[in-house]
Amino acid sequence: MGYYKYVAETYKGIKQKIKKPENKELRDLVIKRKQEYRKSPSVVRVEKPTRIDKARQYGYKAKQGLVIARVRVRRGSMRKSRPNKGRKPKRMGVNKITPNKSIQRMGEERTQRRFMNLEILGSYWIWEDGQYKWFEVVLVDPTHSSIENDKDLNWICDPQHKNRVFRGLTPAGKKGRGLNNKGKGAEKIRPSIRAKGRRAK
Repeated sequence: MGYYKYVAETYKGIKQKIKKPENKELRDLVIKRKQEYRKSPSVVRVEKPTRIDKARQYGYKAKQGLVIARVRVRRGSMRKSRPNKGRKPKRMGVNKITPNKSIQRMGEERTQRRFMNLEILGSYWIWEDGQYKWFEVVLVDPTHSSIENDKDLNWICDPQHKNRVFRGLTPAGKKGRGLNNKGKGAEKIRPSIRAKGRRAK
């Protein structure tokens, strides 16, 4: 099994793994990283990706023109204030009110505003606790010569890909828009669940 597969296996169910006594070294490593994450700013550039397998999946290469950033975003719902006028408790609209954008997309957009000259290829989860979630974001400089000469990444140099994160074109954005890998967008509405059931009969 290659190194990337070992990293992928480590992160499968990692929150359950660190609770087991035989994984003390892994638990100590996670605690040390979390302390570092909490002390650092909400968006910070890092030297190397924590999960190399995920970074490579989104096009990362150890070369000039590619950047890894770590972003911290809050957890939970919308934090809506409780109305002070009378109404039924079910009409209060305080709990379980969630935004249309995922937390991951919000983190990508904040990272894009921090690094305006770069474009985002994708992001992946690295850790979370009761208050925050942390993601690592893969960014690329479309004006760098090493990117322009890279046959795998030079598609990002086209001006039509500018600000792609704000248009929901990253993997997290496409997932939130209901698009599958084929690029179609109507799976949610055609055929409807009822129409599909009638057609099966």
